[in-house]
Amino acid sequence: MPWFVKIEKGIVEKPQFDQYVSAHKAYVKELIEKGHKAKSGYWGERGGGMLLFEADSLESAKTIVAQDPLIVNRCVEYELHEWRVVIE
Repeated sequence: MPWFVKIEKGIVEKPQFDQYVSAHKAYVKELIEKGHKAKSGYWGERGGGMLLFEADSLESAKTIVAQDPLIVNRCVEYELHEWRVVIE
């Protein structure tokens, strides 16, 4: 299965963002349970982060990302890219 990366930048104040962190974590755990091998984290300098996951296709990846509570609640802007692993 191809890997995809969602690179995000926060666009709301931290208190608003923090309202959806628990829902985002639950969403990522659900992706893991469904076999997407998801990993999520944020940049050390704050203000953004990344979600790495497997999906069947770019269209499937877009559907997955659209369900992220941080996207649904318009807390972040993002870019979605297929990541082609060269060395494992």
